[in-house]
Amino acid sequence: MPHFTPFLIACMFAFIVSVNAQENARPTTAEVSKRMSKRVGDQQLDYLLQEPSTTPPENGWPLLLFLHGYGECGDELPKVKKHGPPKLIQQFDELNRCIVISPQCPRDSWWRTETLKALVDEVIQKRKDIDKDRLYVTGLSMGGYGIWSFISNYPDYFAAAIPICGGGNPFNLPANRPGRKRGITNEFSPAGLRKATSLPIWTFHGSHDNSVPVVETEMLVKSLLDAGSQNCKFTIYPNAGHVAAWEKAYSDPDTWEWLFAQ
Repeated sequence: MPHFTPFLIACMFAFIVSVNAQENARPTTAEVSKRMSKRVGDQQLDYLLQEPSTTPPENGWPLLLFLHGYGECGDELPKVKKHGPPKLIQQFDELNRCIVISPQCPRDSWWRTETLKALVDEVIQKRKDIDKDRLYVTGLSMGGYGIWSFISNYPDYFAAAIPICGGGNPFNLPANRPGRKRGITNEFSPAGLRKATSLPIWTFHGSHDNSVPVVETEMLVKSLLDAGSQNCKFTIYPNAGHVAAWEKAYSDPDTWEWLFAQ
């Protein structure tokens, strides 16, 4: 029987640990900054694109559109990584195995449905490696508003949606804040939302949100349930404020497992 010295045993153990770590490590993610090729109205968005550095699956990659909040508007694209999927992409397998596109809304403007749809359509058309049956969207605060507006106009576009602490009509915000900003329009369609009964939606809100009152989400969920939706989940975090809602939702592995299972 061969004799192994303590040093040799330690080296062998370190090698085995290293191999296992490499096998279990998540693939690296490539990250590039891009700009929409066409202008839609007065918007031509810059966006961050993150994708796995591996061969896509047979049906193509799933795609996740992330919409940031008002604080990340402007012309500094790295700001879109402050919260949500572009920040957490290496922490969750589901995020690490899809294409994440995170546009930046211009300063003193608002998310616009036709611009966002044109962006996703453009990415799909250019890449040819995206599973069109697995398009997802999530967003927070102003991004939540963008999602509710989008799905009220295109209820069958996404496979599932996770709007967080958003609402429908932005002019319902306390003190009518959007009224003091340029480029804010209400694109939300109450009648259109009632057609989204087959769309899986999981929405989150904090009970103590002083920026966007929880009643804004409650009204939208009630509208869907009254219209017959059986695909709408609603989580209210007790005693949580505005920021805590998306921090809790995005840090929960169940959130991503649910989304990409749709």
